[in-house]
Amino acid sequence: MSKEDNTATAAAAAGPAEQMDRMLDSMTQKKEGNESQFQKLGDVVEGEDDNGVVEVESLCMNCHENGTTRLLLLRVAFFHDIILESFECPHCYFKDNSVKSASQIQVFGTKYTLVVENEEDLQRQVIKSDTAIFKLETLEIEMPKGESQLTNVEGVLQKIHSTLESEQDLRKTQAPELYNALEVIIGKIALMLKREAFPFTISLDDMTGNSYIAPTAHDTGNKYKRRDYPRSHEQNEELGIAADPDAQKTEAQNMVQSAGNPEDLDIIDGQVYTLPAECPGCAKSCVVNMQKVSIPYFKEVFIWATICDHCGYKTNEVKTGGEVPEKGKRLVLKVESTEDLSRDILKSDTCALYSHELEMSVQPGTLGGRFTTVEGLLTEVRDQLHGQIFDVGDTGAGDSLSSSDKETWTRFFDRLDSAIKGEFKFVITLEDPLANSYVQNLHLPDPDPQLHEEEYTRTEEEEEDLGLRDMKTEGYEKDDENAEKEEATE
Repeated sequence: MSKEDNTATAAAAAGPAEQMDRMLDSMTQKKEGNESQFQKLGDVVEGEDDNGVVEVESLCMNCHENGTTRLLLLRVAFFHDIILESFECPHCYFKDNSVKSASQIQVFGTKYTLVVENEEDLQRQVIKSDTAIFKLETLEIEMPKGESQLTNVEGVLQKIHSTLESEQDLRKTQAPELYNALEVIIGKIALMLKREAFPFTISLDDMTGNSYIAPTAHDTGNKYKRRDYPRSHEQNEELGIAADPDAQKTEAQNMVQSAGNPEDLDIIDGQVYTLPAECPGCAKSCVVNMQKVSIPYFKEVFIWATICDHCGYKTNEVKTGGEVPEKGKRLVLKVESTEDLSRDILKSDTCALYSHELEMSVQPGTLGGRFTTVEGLLTEVRDQLHGQIFDVGDTGAGDSLSSSDKETWTRFFDRLDSAIKGEFKFVITLEDPLANSYVQNLHLPDPDPQLHEEEYTRTEEEEEDLGLRDMKTEGYEKDDENAEKEEATE
Protein backbone atom coordinates (compact mmCIF):
# COMPACT_ATOMS: atom_id res chain seq x y z
CA MET A 1 0.00 0.00 0.00
CA SER A 2 1.32 3.44 -0.93
CA LYS A 3 1.88 6.29 1.49
CA GLU A 4 -1.11 8.13 0.04
CA ASP A 5 -3.33 5.05 0.51
CA ASN A 6 -2.23 4.80 4.17
CA THR A 7 -3.08 8.46 4.69
CA ALA A 8 -6.50 7.98 3.11
CA THR A 9 -7.21 4.93 5.29
CA ALA A 10 -6.22 6.79 8.45
CA ALA A 11 -8.39 9.75 7.47
CA ALA A 12 -11.38 7.49 6.87
CA ALA A 13 -11.08 6.03 10.36
CA ALA A 14 -10.74 9.41 12.06
CA GLY A 15 -13.47 11.76 13.14
CA PRO A 16 -14.71 14.55 10.83
CA ALA A 17 -12.38 17.25 12.21
CA GLU A 18 -9.29 15.03 12.27
CA GLN A 19 -10.16 13.69 8.83
CA MET A 20 -10.26 17.19 7.35
CA ASP A 21 -6.89 18.14 8.87
CA ARG A 22 -5.24 14.94 7.73
CA MET A 23 -6.64 15.28 4.25
CA LEU A 24 -5.32 18.83 3.98
CA ASP A 25 -1.91 17.71 5.25
CA SER A 26 -1.80 14.82 2.78
CA MET A 27 -2.87 17.04 -0.08
CA THR A 28 -0.11 19.50 0.81
CA GLN A 29 2.37 16.74 -0.09
CA LYS A 30 0.84 16.26 -3.56
CA LYS A 31 2.47 18.68 -6.00
CA GLU A 32 1.34 17.32 -9.35
CA GLY A 33 -1.80 18.71 -10.94
CA ASN A 34 -2.64 21.31 -8.32
CA GLU A 35 -1.46 24.40 -10.20
CA SER A 36 -4.28 24.16 -12.74
CA GLN A 37 -6.77 23.41 -9.95
CA PHE A 38 -5.92 26.61 -8.10
CA GLN A 39 -5.52 28.96 -11.01
CA LYS A 40 -8.74 30.85 -10.20
CA LEU A 41 -8.13 30.94 -6.45
CA GLY A 42 -4.56 32.11 -6.98
CA ASP A 43 -5.80 35.04 -9.05
CA VAL A 44 -7.83 36.49 -6.18
CA VAL A 45 -6.08 35.27 -3.04
CA GLU A 46 -2.45 35.79 -2.13
CA GLY A 47 -0.52 33.19 -0.21
CA GLU A 48 -0.80 30.12 -2.44
CA ASP A 49 2.13 27.78 -1.98
CA ASP A 50 3.66 25.41 -4.52
CA ASN A 51 1.42 22.56 -3.34
CA GLY A 52 -1.90 24.21 -4.18
CA VAL A 53 -2.88 25.08 -0.60
CA VAL A 54 -3.92 28.70 -0.14
CA GLU A 55 -3.37 30.33 3.27
CA VAL A 56 -5.41 33.41 4.13
CA GLU A 57 -5.21 35.53 7.27
CA SER A 58 -8.71 35.81 8.70
CA LEU A 59 -10.54 36.92 11.83
CA CYS A 60 -11.19 34.41 14.59
CA MET A 61 -14.86 34.62 15.61
CA ASN A 62 -14.01 33.18 19.03
CA CYS A 63 -11.38 35.65 20.35
CA HIS A 64 -11.46 38.25 17.52
CA GLU A 65 -7.72 37.92 16.89
CA ASN A 66 -6.28 36.97 13.50
CA GLY A 67 -5.95 33.31 12.61
CA THR A 68 -5.17 31.35 9.43
CA THR A 69 -7.57 29.73 6.98
CA ARG A 70 -6.18 27.08 4.63
CA LEU A 71 -8.01 26.37 1.36
CA LEU A 72 -7.57 23.43 -0.99
CA LEU A 73 -9.45 22.65 -4.19
CA LEU A 74 -10.07 18.90 -4.37
CA ARG A 75 -11.32 17.00 -7.39
CA VAL A 76 -13.71 14.21 -6.31
CA ALA A 77 -14.25 11.25 -8.61
CA PHE A 78 -17.88 10.73 -9.76
CA PHE A 79 -18.64 14.24 -8.46
CA HIS A 80 -17.55 17.90 -8.73
CA ASP A 81 -14.70 20.04 -7.46
CA ILE A 82 -14.96 21.04 -3.81
CA ILE A 83 -13.05 23.49 -1.59
CA LEU A 84 -11.74 22.26 1.76
CA GLU A 85 -11.50 24.99 4.40
CA SER A 86 -9.58 24.63 7.65
CA PHE A 87 -9.31 27.51 10.16
CA GLU A 88 -6.96 27.60 13.16
CA CYS A 89 -6.35 30.39 15.66
CA PRO A 90 -2.90 30.45 17.39
CA HIS A 91 -4.25 32.67 20.20
CA CYS A 92 -7.25 30.73 21.55
CA TYR A 93 -6.57 27.48 19.65
CA PHE A 94 -10.05 27.51 18.13
CA LYS A 95 -10.38 25.21 15.08
CA ASP A 96 -13.09 24.89 12.47
CA ASN A 97 -13.37 22.83 9.28
CA SER A 98 -15.87 22.93 6.45
CA VAL A 99 -16.36 21.96 2.83
CA LYS A 100 -17.81 24.16 0.09
CA SER A 101 -18.87 23.28 -3.42
CA ALA A 102 -16.69 24.78 -6.15
CA SER A 103 -19.48 24.21 -8.66
CA GLN A 104 -22.62 26.15 -9.42
CA ILE A 105 -26.05 25.05 -8.21
CA GLN A 106 -26.96 22.04 -10.31
CA VAL A 107 -29.97 21.91 -12.63
CA PHE A 108 -31.65 19.23 -10.49
CA GLY A 109 -31.66 18.34 -6.84
CA THR A 110 -30.24 14.93 -5.95
CA LYS A 111 -31.14 12.25 -3.42
CA TYR A 112 -28.82 9.32 -2.69
CA THR A 113 -29.95 6.18 -0.86
CA LEU A 114 -27.55 3.49 0.39
CA VAL A 115 -28.07 0.21 2.19
CA VAL A 116 -25.06 -0.13 4.52
CA GLU A 117 -24.16 -3.82 4.72
CA ASN A 118 -20.49 -4.05 5.69
CA GLU A 119 -17.29 -2.27 6.72
CA GLU A 120 -16.62 -1.09 3.16
CA ASP A 121 -19.95 0.74 3.09
CA LEU A 122 -19.14 2.52 6.37
CA GLN A 123 -15.97 3.91 4.78
CA ARG A 124 -17.72 5.37 1.72
CA GLN A 125 -16.99 9.02 1.20
CA VAL A 126 -19.78 11.48 2.04
CA ILE A 127 -19.94 15.13 1.00
CA LYS A 128 -22.74 16.97 2.79
CA SER A 129 -23.35 20.61 1.87
CA ASP A 130 -24.99 23.09 4.23
CA THR A 131 -28.30 22.67 2.33
CA ALA A 132 -28.36 18.86 2.50
CA ILE A 133 -30.38 16.62 4.81
CA PHE A 134 -28.77 13.36 5.96
CA LYS A 135 -31.33 10.83 7.15
CA LEU A 136 -30.91 7.53 8.92
CA GLU A 137 -33.91 5.90 7.27
CA THR A 138 -33.89 2.78 9.44
CA LEU A 139 -34.41 4.83 12.63
CA GLU A 140 -36.33 7.66 10.91
CA ILE A 141 -34.04 10.38 12.27
CA GLU A 142 -32.26 13.07 10.30
CA MET A 143 -29.41 15.53 10.59
CA PRO A 144 -30.81 18.96 9.68
CA LYS A 145 -29.33 21.49 7.29
CA GLY A 146 -26.67 23.95 8.33
CA GLU A 147 -23.35 22.13 8.66
CA SER A 148 -21.19 21.05 5.72
CA GLN A 149 -18.99 17.96 6.01
CA LEU A 150 -16.40 15.96 4.09
CA THR A 151 -16.28 12.62 5.86
CA ASN A 152 -17.49 9.05 5.45
CA VAL A 153 -20.65 7.20 6.47
CA GLU A 154 -19.10 6.25 9.81
CA GLY A 155 -18.11 9.87 10.43
CA VAL A 156 -21.68 11.09 9.95
CA LEU A 157 -23.00 8.42 12.31
CA GLN A 158 -20.39 9.41 14.91
CA LYS A 159 -21.48 13.05 14.58
CA ILE A 160 -25.14 12.15 15.12
CA HIS A 161 -24.29 9.87 18.05
CA SER A 162 -22.11 12.45 19.82
CA THR A 163 -24.61 15.27 19.25
CA LEU A 164 -27.49 13.29 20.72
CA GLU A 165 -25.44 11.93 23.62
CA SER A 166 -23.90 15.28 24.62
CA GLU A 167 -27.10 16.69 26.11
CA GLN A 168 -28.58 13.51 27.57
CA ASP A 169 -27.65 14.45 31.16
CA LEU A 170 -29.60 17.68 30.80
CA ARG A 171 -32.58 15.91 29.21
CA LYS A 172 -32.64 13.35 32.02
CA THR A 173 -33.67 16.02 34.51
CA GLN A 174 -35.62 18.43 32.27
CA ALA A 175 -37.32 16.06 29.77
CA PRO A 176 -37.31 12.45 31.06
CA GLU A 177 -39.64 11.16 28.31
CA LEU A 178 -37.40 12.56 25.57
CA TYR A 179 -34.36 11.18 27.40
CA ASN A 180 -35.82 7.66 27.46
CA ALA A 181 -36.82 7.82 23.78
CA LEU A 182 -33.36 9.01 22.70
CA GLU A 183 -31.58 6.39 24.83
CA VAL A 184 -33.00 3.69 22.57
CA ILE A 185 -31.92 5.53 19.41
CA ILE A 186 -28.44 6.29 20.77
CA GLY A 187 -28.03 2.62 21.66
CA LYS A 188 -28.98 1.50 18.16
CA ILE A 189 -26.55 3.97 16.57
CA ALA A 190 -23.82 2.69 18.90
CA LEU A 191 -24.49 -0.84 17.62
CA MET A 192 -24.17 0.43 14.04
CA LEU A 193 -20.79 1.95 14.86
CA LYS A 194 -19.70 -1.34 16.48
CA ARG A 195 -20.61 -3.19 13.24
CA GLU A 196 -23.36 -5.13 15.02
CA ALA A 197 -26.48 -3.73 13.29
CA PHE A 198 -26.05 -4.46 9.58
CA PRO A 199 -27.89 -3.80 7.34
CA PHE A 200 -29.35 -0.31 7.72
CA THR A 201 -30.37 2.38 5.23
CA ILE A 202 -29.22 5.99 4.94
CA SER A 203 -30.10 8.80 2.52
CA LEU A 204 -28.67 12.19 1.56
CA ASP A 205 -30.99 14.75 -0.04
CA ASP A 206 -29.65 18.04 -1.41
CA MET A 207 -31.78 20.43 -3.47
CA THR A 208 -28.61 22.05 -4.91
CA GLY A 209 -27.31 18.73 -6.25
CA ASN A 210 -23.92 19.40 -4.60
CA SER A 211 -23.89 16.59 -2.04
CA TYR A 212 -22.89 13.01 -2.63
CA ILE A 213 -22.41 9.46 -1.34
CA ALA A 214 -19.66 7.61 -3.19
CA PRO A 215 -20.67 4.66 -5.41
CA THR A 216 -18.55 1.58 -6.12
CA ALA A 217 -18.17 -0.57 -9.19
CA HIS A 218 -19.78 -3.48 -7.29
CA ASP A 219 -23.15 -1.92 -6.39
CA THR A 220 -26.04 -4.08 -7.58
CA GLY A 221 -29.81 -4.12 -7.19
CA ASN A 222 -31.28 -1.46 -4.94
CA LYS A 223 -28.24 -1.23 -2.68
CA TYR A 224 -27.21 2.19 -4.06
CA LYS A 225 -29.68 4.57 -5.68
CA ARG A 226 -29.40 8.08 -7.02
CA ARG A 227 -32.49 10.07 -7.97
CA ASP A 228 -32.42 13.48 -9.64
CA TYR A 229 -35.52 15.63 -9.18
CA PRO A 230 -36.65 19.11 -10.30
CA ARG A 231 -36.72 21.70 -7.55
CA SER A 232 -39.99 23.28 -6.54
CA HIS A 233 -40.53 27.03 -6.79
CA GLU A 234 -40.30 27.24 -3.00
CA GLN A 235 -36.89 25.53 -3.04
CA ASN A 236 -35.66 27.94 -5.72
CA GLU A 237 -36.83 30.81 -3.55
CA GLU A 238 -34.95 29.37 -0.57
CA LEU A 239 -31.78 29.24 -2.69
CA GLY A 240 -32.39 32.78 -3.96
CA ILE A 241 -32.62 31.82 -7.63
CA ALA A 242 -36.38 32.12 -8.22
CA ALA A 243 -37.65 34.70 -10.68
CA ASP A 244 -40.24 37.34 -9.80
CA PRO A 245 -43.62 35.51 -9.80
CA ASP A 246 -45.64 38.32 -11.44
CA ALA A 247 -43.09 38.98 -14.15
CA GLN A 248 -42.68 35.26 -14.69
CA LYS A 249 -46.43 34.76 -15.09
CA THR A 250 -46.70 37.58 -17.65
CA GLU A 251 -43.71 36.31 -19.60
CA ALA A 252 -45.03 32.75 -19.57
CA GLN A 253 -48.38 33.86 -20.97
CA ASN A 254 -46.61 35.70 -23.78
CA MET A 255 -44.43 32.67 -24.55
CA VAL A 256 -47.28 30.15 -24.88
CA GLN A 257 -47.98 29.55 -28.54
CA SER A 258 -51.25 28.58 -30.19
CA ALA A 259 -50.01 25.11 -31.07
CA GLY A 260 -52.74 23.53 -29.00
CA ASN A 261 -54.93 24.12 -26.00
CA PRO A 262 -53.84 21.86 -23.10
CA GLU A 263 -57.24 22.38 -21.46
CA ASP A 264 -58.98 20.46 -24.25
CA LEU A 265 -60.50 17.21 -22.99
CA ASP A 266 -59.28 15.27 -26.03
CA ILE A 267 -55.54 15.30 -26.74
CA ILE A 268 -54.94 14.60 -30.41
CA ASP A 269 -52.14 12.28 -31.56
CA GLY A 270 -49.30 14.19 -33.17
CA GLN A 271 -50.57 17.59 -31.97
CA VAL A 272 -47.98 19.67 -30.09
CA TYR A 273 -49.22 21.36 -26.92
CA THR A 274 -47.17 24.15 -25.33
CA LEU A 275 -47.30 24.79 -21.59
CA PRO A 276 -45.68 27.52 -19.45
CA ALA A 277 -43.10 26.28 -16.93
CA GLU A 278 -40.17 27.31 -14.76
CA CYS A 279 -36.71 26.44 -16.08
CA PRO A 280 -34.89 24.12 -13.65
CA GLY A 281 -31.59 25.64 -14.78
CA CYS A 282 -32.09 29.40 -14.33
CA ALA A 283 -35.57 29.48 -12.68
CA LYS A 284 -36.90 31.84 -15.37
CA SER A 285 -39.95 31.28 -17.56
CA CYS A 286 -39.69 28.65 -20.26
CA VAL A 287 -42.01 26.40 -22.23
CA VAL A 288 -42.67 22.66 -22.22
CA ASN A 289 -43.83 21.09 -25.47
CA MET A 290 -45.96 17.96 -25.11
CA GLN A 291 -46.98 15.48 -27.80
CA LYS A 292 -48.93 12.22 -27.60
CA VAL A 293 -47.60 9.29 -29.64
CA SER A 294 -49.20 5.85 -30.02
CA ILE A 295 -46.67 3.01 -30.24
CA PRO A 296 -48.00 -0.01 -32.21
CA TYR A 297 -48.68 -3.11 -30.11
CA PHE A 298 -47.90 -1.14 -26.95
CA LYS A 299 -49.66 1.91 -25.53
CA GLU A 300 -49.86 5.68 -25.71
CA VAL A 301 -46.87 7.69 -24.53
CA PHE A 302 -46.36 11.41 -23.96
CA ILE A 303 -43.12 13.08 -25.05
CA TRP A 304 -42.16 16.19 -23.07
CA ALA A 305 -39.47 18.61 -24.26
CA THR A 306 -38.34 21.59 -22.17
CA ILE A 307 -36.71 24.57 -23.89
CA CYS A 308 -35.40 27.73 -22.19
CA ASP A 309 -34.52 30.76 -24.31
CA HIS A 310 -32.72 32.43 -21.38
CA CYS A 311 -30.00 29.91 -20.50
CA GLY A 312 -30.29 27.45 -23.41
CA TYR A 313 -31.36 24.55 -21.18
CA LYS A 314 -32.94 21.66 -23.13
CA THR A 315 -34.18 18.26 -22.07
CA ASN A 316 -36.75 15.66 -23.07
CA GLU A 317 -38.57 12.91 -21.26
CA VAL A 318 -41.16 10.26 -21.95
CA LYS A 319 -44.23 9.50 -19.82
CA THR A 320 -46.63 6.63 -20.34
CA GLY A 321 -50.38 6.72 -19.79
CA GLY A 322 -52.98 4.18 -18.73
CA GLU A 323 -53.87 2.41 -15.50
CA VAL A 324 -51.43 0.75 -13.12
CA PRO A 325 -51.14 -2.95 -14.14
CA GLU A 326 -51.43 -5.75 -11.61
CA LYS A 327 -47.92 -7.04 -12.39
CA GLY A 328 -44.59 -5.69 -13.55
CA LYS A 329 -42.88 -6.68 -16.79
CA ARG A 330 -39.38 -7.96 -17.51
CA LEU A 331 -37.94 -7.62 -21.04
CA VAL A 332 -34.82 -9.60 -21.96
CA LEU A 333 -33.14 -8.80 -25.30
CA LYS A 334 -30.20 -10.65 -26.89
CA VAL A 335 -28.16 -8.10 -28.83
CA GLU A 336 -26.19 -9.97 -31.49
CA SER A 337 -25.87 -7.53 -34.40
CA THR A 338 -25.97 -3.87 -35.39
CA GLU A 339 -29.61 -4.42 -36.39
CA ASP A 340 -30.42 -5.15 -32.75
CA LEU A 341 -28.69 -1.93 -31.70
CA SER A 342 -31.14 -0.02 -33.92
CA ARG A 343 -34.25 -1.37 -32.17
CA ASP A 344 -36.55 1.24 -30.66
CA ILE A 345 -36.56 1.12 -26.88
CA LEU A 346 -38.70 2.91 -24.33
CA LYS A 347 -37.28 3.06 -20.81
CA SER A 348 -39.68 4.61 -18.31
CA ASP A 349 -38.46 6.44 -15.21
CA THR A 350 -39.53 3.46 -13.05
CA CYS A 351 -37.51 0.95 -15.08
CA ALA A 352 -34.24 -0.68 -13.99
CA LEU A 353 -31.70 -1.62 -16.66
CA TYR A 354 -28.89 -4.16 -16.29
CA SER A 355 -26.57 -6.44 -18.24
CA HIS A 356 -24.32 -9.10 -16.70
CA GLU A 357 -22.08 -9.23 -19.78
CA LEU A 358 -21.47 -5.46 -19.63
CA GLU A 359 -21.34 -5.44 -15.82
CA MET A 360 -23.82 -2.57 -15.99
CA SER A 361 -26.70 -1.72 -13.69
CA VAL A 362 -28.88 1.40 -14.00
CA GLN A 363 -31.36 2.02 -11.20
CA PRO A 364 -34.90 3.42 -11.68
CA GLY A 365 -34.99 7.19 -12.00
CA THR A 366 -31.31 7.57 -12.93
CA LEU A 367 -31.81 8.43 -16.60
CA GLY A 368 -35.47 9.37 -16.39
CA GLY A 369 -37.84 8.31 -19.17
CA ARG A 370 -36.20 7.81 -22.57
CA PHE A 371 -37.53 6.86 -26.03
CA THR A 372 -34.51 6.03 -28.18
CA THR A 373 -32.65 3.03 -29.60
CA VAL A 374 -30.57 0.39 -27.82
CA GLU A 375 -27.43 2.10 -29.13
CA GLY A 376 -28.69 5.51 -28.03
CA LEU A 377 -29.47 4.28 -24.52
CA LEU A 378 -26.04 2.69 -24.09
CA THR A 379 -24.39 5.84 -25.45
CA GLU A 380 -26.26 7.96 -22.91
CA VAL A 381 -25.18 5.67 -20.06
CA ARG A 382 -21.56 5.87 -21.23
CA ASP A 383 -21.54 9.65 -21.68
CA GLN A 384 -23.12 10.33 -18.29
CA LEU A 385 -20.79 8.00 -16.37
CA HIS A 386 -17.68 8.99 -18.31
CA GLY A 387 -18.41 12.66 -17.69
CA GLN A 388 -18.65 12.06 -13.94
CA ILE A 389 -15.56 9.86 -13.66
CA PHE A 390 -12.97 10.92 -16.23
CA ASP A 391 -14.00 14.15 -17.95
CA VAL A 392 -13.35 16.36 -14.90
CA GLY A 393 -11.19 19.39 -15.61
CA ASP A 394 -7.85 19.27 -17.38
CA THR A 395 -6.19 16.40 -15.56
CA GLY A 396 -8.89 13.77 -15.97
CA ALA A 397 -10.13 11.56 -13.15
CA GLY A 398 -10.69 12.81 -9.62
CA ASP A 399 -7.87 12.98 -7.08
CA SER A 400 -9.65 10.41 -4.90
CA LEU A 401 -9.95 7.77 -7.65
CA SER A 402 -7.52 4.94 -6.87
CA SER A 403 -5.49 3.20 -9.58
CA SER A 404 -7.44 -0.07 -9.14
CA ASP A 405 -10.78 1.72 -9.50
CA LYS A 406 -9.47 3.55 -12.55
CA GLU A 407 -8.49 0.24 -14.16
CA THR A 408 -11.93 -1.20 -13.37
CA TRP A 409 -13.75 1.74 -14.92
CA THR A 410 -11.44 1.80 -17.96
CA ARG A 411 -12.18 -1.88 -18.60
CA PHE A 412 -15.91 -1.20 -18.20
CA PHE A 413 -15.89 1.66 -20.73
CA ASP A 414 -13.82 -0.34 -23.23
CA ARG A 415 -16.36 -3.15 -23.11
CA LEU A 416 -19.26 -0.69 -23.38
CA ASP A 417 -17.66 1.01 -26.41
CA SER A 418 -17.27 -2.38 -28.10
CA ALA A 419 -20.95 -3.13 -27.47
CA ILE A 420 -22.03 0.23 -28.93
CA LYS A 421 -19.96 -0.48 -32.09
CA GLY A 422 -21.58 -3.92 -32.48
CA GLU A 423 -18.34 -5.78 -31.74
CA PHE A 424 -19.54 -7.41 -28.51
CA LYS A 425 -22.62 -9.59 -28.00
CA PHE A 426 -24.56 -9.11 -24.80
CA VAL A 427 -27.95 -9.50 -23.12
CA ILE A 428 -29.80 -6.48 -21.78
CA THR A 429 -32.70 -6.67 -19.29
CA LEU A 430 -35.35 -4.05 -18.59
CA GLU A 431 -37.31 -4.61 -15.38
CA ASP A 432 -40.26 -2.26 -14.93
CA PRO A 433 -42.66 -2.71 -11.97
CA LEU A 434 -45.28 -0.60 -13.81
CA ALA A 435 -44.84 -2.41 -17.17
CA ASN A 436 -44.34 0.92 -18.93
CA SER A 437 -41.20 -0.02 -20.87
CA TYR A 438 -40.95 -1.40 -24.38
CA VAL A 439 -38.46 -3.00 -26.79
CA GLN A 440 -39.26 -3.16 -30.51
CA ASN A 441 -40.22 -6.59 -31.87
CA LEU A 442 -38.69 -7.00 -35.34
CA HIS A 443 -40.86 -10.02 -36.18
CA LEU A 444 -44.36 -8.68 -35.48
CA PRO A 445 -46.96 -10.07 -35.34
CA ASP A 446 -44.90 -13.23 -34.66
CA PRO A 447 -42.78 -13.67 -31.52
CA ASP A 448 -39.22 -12.40 -31.64
CA PRO A 449 -36.69 -15.20 -30.91
CA GLN A 450 -34.23 -12.70 -29.40
CA LEU A 451 -36.77 -10.91 -27.21
CA HIS A 452 -38.31 -12.54 -24.15
CA GLU A 453 -41.14 -10.89 -22.23
CA GLU A 454 -42.52 -12.03 -18.89
CA GLU A 455 -44.72 -10.67 -16.16
CA TYR A 456 -43.64 -10.78 -12.53
CA THR A 457 -45.21 -10.00 -9.18
CA ARG A 458 -43.98 -6.75 -7.67
CA THR A 459 -42.08 -6.96 -4.40
CA GLU A 460 -43.30 -5.20 -1.26
CA GLU A 461 -40.39 -2.77 -1.56
CA GLU A 462 -41.40 -1.84 -5.13
CA GLU A 463 -45.01 -1.38 -4.04
CA GLU A 464 -43.85 0.90 -1.23
CA ASP A 465 -41.49 2.95 -3.45
CA LEU A 466 -44.24 3.50 -6.03
CA GLY A 467 -46.78 4.50 -3.38
CA LEU A 468 -49.17 1.74 -4.42
CA ARG A 469 -49.65 0.38 -0.92
CA ASP A 470 -51.16 3.70 0.18
CA MET A 471 -53.26 4.12 -2.95
CA LYS A 472 -57.00 3.55 -2.62
CA THR A 473 -59.19 3.52 -5.73
CA GLU A 474 -62.43 2.14 -4.26
CA GLY A 475 -64.58 3.26 -1.34
CA TYR A 476 -62.71 6.53 -0.81
CA GLU A 477 -66.01 8.46 -1.09
CA LYS A 478 -67.30 6.81 2.08
CA ASP A 479 -64.04 7.55 3.88
CA ASP A 480 -64.41 11.24 2.99
CA GLU A 481 -68.01 11.26 4.20
CA ASN A 482 -67.02 9.60 7.50
CA ALA A 483 -64.19 12.09 7.98
CA GLU A 484 -66.59 15.03 7.42
CA LYS A 485 -69.05 13.60 9.95
CA GLU A 486 -66.28 13.18 12.54
CA GLU A 487 -65.15 16.78 12.02
CA ALA A 488 -68.75 18.02 12.35
CA THR A 489 -69.19 16.02 15.57
CA GLU A 490 -66.02 17.50 17.07
